[in-house]
Amino acid sequence: MVSDRLGYLLKHVLARLTEAQTKALAPHGLNGRDLAVLSAVASGEPLSQLEVASRLRVDRTSIGDLIDGLEDRGFVERRRSPEDRRRNVVALTELGESTYATAERIRLEVEREFLAPLGDGERFRSDLQALLGE
Repeated sequence: MVSDRLGYLLKHVLARLTEAQTKALAPHGLNGRDLAVLSAVASGEPLSQLEVASRLRVDRTSIGDLIDGLEDRGFVERRRSPEDRRRNVVALTELGESTYATAERIRLEVEREFLAPLGDGERFRSDLQALLGE
């Protein structure tokens, strides 16, 4: 039976989680990919566009479109690096910071609700991280 294959199960679990997160984040003008970029940018260290792409394991050609969209909506801005004027970094705006904080709370709540049927959602998360070698 197809439904007992790990790949099938993981794919469909991811689709359901993505759907729940997309629905919850939509009123804030974000989706899961946007939130991932905001999370990388909010990491505390100034990152270039290419460093954001590397951190997220996203193709460097598509990160520009993602950051452009966030910049158009006022969530991020590109700035000259204070350490190296030849380098641009991506930074959260004030709106980006407040939106990110709200979106992170929403993401965590969606994940808690999503994992609730397992009883020990944190164990499941840890097991997945172990599979990824993290």
